[in-house]
Amino acid sequence: MLVAATPLVGAIAFPVAVPLVIRSMGLPSAVLTAVVLGSLWFVVMLFSAEMPSHD
Repeated sequence: MLVAATPLVGAIAFPVAVPLVIRSMGLPSAVLTAVVLGSLWFVVMLFSAEMPSHD
């Protein structure tokens, strides 16, 4: 479930969060939000990836 939900949650949260932050706090905060969200999304995607085992 996590493997399937991670890309979907990130693809929805990222474009929703950044414009909201731009409107409420300004562009510098939105850039910081984009970097933090993008980095966290990338790390979670790496940890939740299903890789084949190398036996």
